[in-house]
Amino acid sequence: KHLIDLYESVNGTMSNNSDCPPVVLPEEVFFTISVIGVLENLIVLLAVIKNKNLQSPMYFFICSLAISDMLGSLYKILENILIIFRNMGYLEPRGSFESTADDVVDSLFILSLLGSICSLSAIAADRYITIFHALQYQRLVTPRRAAVVLMIIWACCTGSGITIVTFSHHVPAVIAFTALFPLMLVFILCLYGHMFLLARSHARRVSTLPRANMKGAITLTVLLGVFIFCWAPFVLHILLMTFCPADPYCACYLALFQVNAVLIMCNAVIDPFIYAFRSPELRDAFKKMIFCNRYP
Repeated sequence: KHLIDLYESVNGTMSNNSDCPPVVLPEEVFFTISVIGVLENLIVLLAVIKNKNLQSPMYFFICSLAISDMLGSLYKILENILIIFRNMGYLEPRGSFESTADDVVDSLFILSLLGSICSLSAIAADRYITIFHALQYQRLVTPRRAAVVLMIIWACCTGSGITIVTFSHHVPAVIAFTALFPLMLVFILCLYGHMFLLARSHARRVSTLPRANMKGAITLTVLLGVFIFCWAPFVLHILLMTFCPADPYCACYLALFQVNAVLIMCNAVIDPFIYAFRSPELRDAFKKMIFCNRYP
């Protein structure tokens, strides 16, 4: 609600200061992509739950990322349902119920971003330990410890999401929200930098590591690249909307609001394909589920 209110006021300013008309996409596009994203990530969760050989810390973290993606898609589905009910007259515009529902929906959206950031960071840390502490990995990263880490992550993300929505009209809250994105990138890039330096100084040791460990690092790289590509335009949009909504150049970028939103929805659709393409075990689990265990 807060974002939409601000977006509507920006549209009024933009029409007076810029020749760039807002790009409007059909709601059916958002709804279709969101439904596909929810179904795909639900299949990922079911595949890990039903296959004991996939119930390892690495796949726990992947499930956490799948939940984040699913929340991002579910946010748009619920938003569309609220809009339909309001247009049909079942909800009082700007009423107390709609305001509360909007806050819940906004919390899901922010929780999706925070969960994705933390899940990718957890996957990066897991890959780092797998590659450079392979002998101690089974002792350091146990399923129980991974579950505790994920519980802490989601508890913090939930509290942060509620706080950000509550204080979303305040600039410090917007800065804190957008600062998480580059901080996550710095954390993961630091791990990558350290891995690169160790790889150069211990080339022989790294070359003897199981191929699956390096493959997992490559999977993380692909996931991270897709995440940055899909979410960075929206994070930039929030910053420009907060600090220079009246500037004509900023207004031209703000006109792409719905395009940036579609990119976020696409992230939830692309990630499961990355899992399936990079993981033969998960790919086989998908096939068995789709063909009702008739796949050999």
